[in-house]
Amino acid sequence: MGKDREATQQSLLNAVDELITEKGFEALGVNAVAARAGVSKMLIYRYFDSLDGLIAAYIRQYDFWINFDQELPDEKHLADFIKGMFRKQISLLRENYTLKRLYRWELISDNAFVKELRDRREAKGLWIVNAVSRLSRHPEKQVAAVATLVNAAISYLVLLEESNVIYNGIHLNDESGWKQLEEGIDLLVDLWLSKK
Repeated sequence: MGKDREATQQSLLNAVDELITEKGFEALGVNAVAARAGVSKMLIYRYFDSLDGLIAAYIRQYDFWINFDQELPDEKHLADFIKGMFRKQISLLRENYTLKRLYRWELISDNAFVKELRDRREAKGLWIVNAVSRLSRHPEKQVAAVATLVNAAISYLVLLEESNVIYNGIHLNDESGWKQLEEGIDLLVDLWLSKK
């Protein structure tokens, strides 16, 4: 891929971020993105097939699970590894306003781009589940259930924090609330891993 193409693609991805941050998801359109990036809208179709393809490319670039590439720990450090993994998921999603908006788009979309995102996450998730199962000596079905519950709770609460600031007495719009949630995740991980 040529440097000009890479630069143009990144300009378009940056334009998505800028438009959503400044004006909200509703401002996103082929013409608006192309104008913000200073390129022809035809390049969106050439490089990403459509606006949905461009949105999916943004998610692919910043999604925690798709891009997860941490080195696996030894058994002794597994608990810290799992806790750190979920803390990084929380941090990344809470800090990226655009990614939160695009996750909402993904939840209500059903197209080939969304399927490809989900397939990539699923493949990475199965790899992590298998690795944690081997290291913890817990069955894969159990690891998958625990990971799914924690991951889904994190995603839901991060998406909820702007519109519902309190959940079960935990302040989602305050760092102390997220510290409380992280401590809860730590407790769950420790209790689960202690069950042999």
